[in-house]
Amino acid sequence: ASPDYARRPLGQSELVGNAIIGFSASDALGGVRIADIMRAQSALVQRQVRDTASSLASTSAEARALREAETALERSRLYGGIVDFEASLTRLESDPTNPALRISALESARQMAGTFSIADTTLDNARRLTIGEAEGDVGRINTLAEELARVNRQLVAARDGSAGKASLLDARDAALRGLSEILGFEASFSPNGTVNVTLDGTPALSLVDAGTAASFALSVAADGTLSFAVDGAGFVPASGAMAGRMTALSALADLQIELDDLAASVIALANNAQASGAALDGTPGQPLFAGTGAADIAVVLASGAGLATAPAGSPAGSRDTGNLAALIAALGSDTGPAATTNTMLLTLSSRIAGLELRREGLGIVLASAEAELQRETGVDLETEAANLIRLQRAFEANSRVIQVASNIFDTLLGLR
Repeated sequence: ASPDYARRPLGQSELVGNAIIGFSASDALGGVRIADIMRAQSALVQRQVRDTASSLASTSAEARALREAETALERSRLYGGIVDFEASLTRLESDPTNPALRISALESARQMAGTFSIADTTLDNARRLTIGEAEGDVGRINTLAEELARVNRQLVAARDGSAGKASLLDARDAALRGLSEILGFEASFSPNGTVNVTLDGTPALSLVDAGTAASFALSVAADGTLSFAVDGAGFVPASGAMAGRMTALSALADLQIELDDLAASVIALANNAQASGAALDGTPGQPLFAGTGAADIAVVLASGAGLATAPAGSPAGSRDTGNLAALIAALGSDTGPAATTNTMLLTLSSRIAGLELRREGLGIVLASAEAELQRETGVDLETEAANLIRLQRAFEANSRVIQVASNIFDTLLGLR
């Protein structure tokens, strides 16, 4: 059964024929005729379904976008890359002059820089996917708004109780249902069935007014966040999938800042340690990394021998690891890169878990509201089957009455 089709009971009236025979007037009952087509509807339950659908769509869209970001960061092995780099430095601390350990530490640094680049790229892909979904729904919003305006224009001229008007009301409710999944709104209905739609947000703006539809548009900022406009006026949606995507993209922009800050922290810690120490040949340490963020971090140290494990001023071949120990301690501290990355991922995971829990609750509420709406306006196949049998029995009884009347009439004619 279609969720947008409402049950249509038929109103019936007697079909009476008038005749004059001689000087006497008489009425002849000729059966029944369709008086009007009544359409079952429940405005309160329909509003509950639309409002719940908007909230569910908002939560689902936000959770889906953040889940994409979480997957992107986990697949990049960002946390593992930082931990592996720290572990390679710890191994080097046990034998600071070992060429193999120095090469391994340098390669680990290069791999960590690669995980930052992968995390940056995959996070950008997750952001672009969400933006693409939002851009696609803009066309759908405008199409539904135009459809509602068209239905309003036709409802003004539609005859009450006609099949045409019932079909128009079905089309109206279907468009409202589709729109509620993208944007939250308030719908106000007039006695003739036309609807005005005011978007729920800041400020509340009209999308459909009688036979006129406003134009909905979005723009994307450099950091991937969204802004919306209705006929050129700025608008911030409060619910619906658009609101969820807007919130998620704002969170992704913050996540991008955290990722860049994390890369900058690694660069600063490593380069400051290099500047404070001496390389294997006793020369001052040179920068290990170049770049300013996750997108451009790169290893620039030429060889493992350049790792400044000893304090500044130490002689060539020194086994003093005081400078390296300070770097390891900074990387592994409670505010170091590994701890910061772990906190970032845990915070994101907790937020997604909360959204999933809310989504499940809203899904139950929506299913209950839809079931209630189906009871109010839908077609019950068992009830209709019982009514069909009852009408069939009534038709058979009426046919028998007509047959008996015909036999009596034939008998009377035969008496002449």
